[in-house]
Amino acid sequence: MDNARKRANWLLTGLLFLGSLTILIPMYFTVVTALKSRTDMAGNLWSLPTQWHWENFGEAIRVTGFGQALLNSLLITGAVIVLTVLTNSLVGYAIARNLHRTPFKVIFLYFLSALFIPFPIVMLPLVKEMSFLGLDNRWGLVLLYVVYNLAFNVLLYTGYLRTVPQAIEEAALLDGASAWQTFWRVIFPLLTPVNATVAILTGLHTWNDFLLPLVILSDQDEYTLPLVQYAFQGQFSTDYNLAFASYLMALTPMLVIYLFAQRWIIGGVARGAVK
Repeated sequence: MDNARKRANWLLTGLLFLGSLTILIPMYFTVVTALKSRTDMAGNLWSLPTQWHWENFGEAIRVTGFGQALLNSLLITGAVIVLTVLTNSLVGYAIARNLHRTPFKVIFLYFLSALFIPFPIVMLPLVKEMSFLGLDNRWGLVLLYVVYNLAFNVLLYTGYLRTVPQAIEEAALLDGASAWQTFWRVIFPLLTPVNATVAILTGLHTWNDFLLPLVILSDQDEYTLPLVQYAFQGQFSTDYNLAFASYLMALTPMLVIYLFAQRWIIGGVARGAVK
């Protein structure tokens, strides 16, 4: 048994090592390319720069208008996280506590079906509708993210709430609390693990998304970081050095947050699994 366990551990270690290479190798190329000159790019891609060009970061900030784009991304991502947690948790709570009723079960299945609809199918009608409503701006984008996150988040919240005893709510109701007070004062604090998971996953997706801001935002002053990085893509060439410098600056905030908060993601998803 000990030998079999050791072989299994070595196998898992090898698989984890190979998996880590899929992250470490692209990250190495990203950092090295960001610090190279165009002349160095003509040489060996694996080699370190002959001279470290830290000025690439300053030039990338100037070309992209990085400060304004960063502010736009922060505003949009922050608003989406707050609204998503507040609204999606309410929907998940209503469905979880009434899932034994046919109308709520149908609504739950309806939300789940949205997970299987590719965005390109609804992209053109959505763009026309948002433009007609005058919501082809940051706030329209926030609204769409909140709605599009609803299907997956309802699945998480419903699964998690089924592990919360209803006796807690019944005790609060007996003490004179209304349904609204019961949710916000009793249930919502208990949702902290899954709220953290939803907030982190929503923030990562919103921060990195390219397609939805591309088709919705009509004002360049409202462009997010993924959109302004497209400035390095020319008709006949791409400035990889500045592009990768910009990519590094854009991913650093989310990378740091993810490294510190990954335990919330794993724990929240595990606790939100349907028993």
